[in-house]
Amino acid sequence: MKHLTILVPEVQTGPNTLSCIIGTYHIFTEANRYYQQHHDKTVFEIELVGLSRQSVFLNGLLAVMPQKEITAVQRTDLIVIPAVAPDFTVLNTENRPFIDWLCKQYRNGAQVASMCTGAYILASTGLLEKKNCSIHWSAETNFKQLFPNVIMKTDRIITDEEGICTNGGGYSFLHLLIYLVEKYYDRKTAIYCSKIFQINLDRQQQSDFVIFNGQKRHGDETIIKAQEYIEHNFAQKISIQQLSERFTIGRRNFNRRFIKATGNTPIEYLQRVKIESAKKELEISGKTVNEVMYEVGYSDSKAFREIFRKVTGLSPLAYRNKYNKSAMK
Repeated sequence: MKHLTILVPEVQTGPNTLSCIIGTYHIFTEANRYYQQHHDKTVFEIELVGLSRQSVFLNGLLAVMPQKEITAVQRTDLIVIPAVAPDFTVLNTENRPFIDWLCKQYRNGAQVASMCTGAYILASTGLLEKKNCSIHWSAETNFKQLFPNVIMKTDRIITDEEGICTNGGGYSFLHLLIYLVEKYYDRKTAIYCSKIFQINLDRQQQSDFVIFNGQKRHGDETIIKAQEYIEHNFAQKISIQQLSERFTIGRRNFNRRFIKATGNTPIEYLQRVKIESAKKELEISGKTVNEVMYEVGYSDSKAFREIFRKVTGLSPLAYRNKYNKSAMK
C-alpha cells in the first residue's frame, strides 16, 4: 500500500487551506473505498502530517489535529501541500522544517502536489526551479518576484513535471484531486469520484477566470501613467511610438521599462485591456460580438477572435454563452 501525506501547515495559512486539507482527505478516502470494492485492496494509507499536535485556522474558529508529525514519517509516496496565505512574502519560521523534509522525500521517490498558493512552500524548497508551475492568476506577479526561475503557467489548471504537480487556485484543487485519483488509481475510479463529488473531468484551463488588473506595484511612476493612459484610451489607435513620445522616453527604452515593470510589452498590455473590457461587455450586455469588437477598438473580426481565444481559451461567442444569462435563453 502506498502512503499519502496531507501537510498541515502552521500560521501563514489562508482561508482555503482548510478546504484543501478536508477535500483531499474526503476524496481520497472515497477513492479508497470504491477501489477496494472492485479490487479487494486500497491504494493509499492517508495521514494528515504537521509540525505540531494542533494547527488553528480561521482566527481560532477551527483546529486540525494531525495524526503524525513529519519527524515520524520516514517515507511517503505522495505529498499534498494545501494553499497558504495569498500575501506570502517569505516562508515563516514555523513552516521551515517542511523544506528539508520535502526535499528528502522527493529525493527518495515521493511525488509532490501543491494546491494554489501551496506552490509558495513548494518553490521555497528549490524543487520548482526551471520547472512549470500553475498557481492562482492573482498570485502570479508576487510569485514571479519571489521565484523568478520558476516557469509560470497561469493559464493551466494543472502542471505535472518530474513527479511534481501544481494547480491553479480557489477550488480548482478539486480538479487536481480527480487528476491524482486517475493517476494513482484508474480512470474508472476517477469517473466515479467526479460523479459523486460533481467535479468536471479533464478541465485543463483557468484562462477564462482571469481578471486582468495590470501590474502597478512596480514603483515606476512614468510607466504607471502610461498604463493609465492605455486603460482610458484603449479603444483608440495607440502605438509604442506615440506612447514613448507622450512620456518623452526613447522608444526602445520605453519598451524595456514597460516590460520590466509589467511583464508585458505595451502592445500586449493594450490587447489585455481591450479583451478585459470585451469580456465585461459580453458578460452583462445584450450586444453582439461584433458590436463589442468595434467598441474595444478592433475592426478585424479574425484578429479579435484569435486574440480573445489566446487570452481566455474561449471564442468570444463561447465566452458570452458561458457567462451571460440572457445569451442562454
